[in-house]
Amino acid sequence: MPEPTSNREDYARAAAEWLGIPVEPAWADSIAFNLRVLGEAAALVEGFPLPDETEAAPVYTA
Repeated sequence: MPEPTSNREDYARAAAEWLGIPVEPAWADSIAFNLRVLGEAAALVEGFPLPDETEAAPVYTA
């Protein structure tokens, strides 16, 4: 999956602005790091092959 933008700091700034979330400039590196980690985790899930016959797990309620 391609990155939304090649610069995670720019992406975080634009997303925060769009969502109306105030972000301190000092948080930029931490946010970019977390975006990278989340992207890597998503790639692992996305890359896990599942056969077409796979069914969703049932939902259990207590």
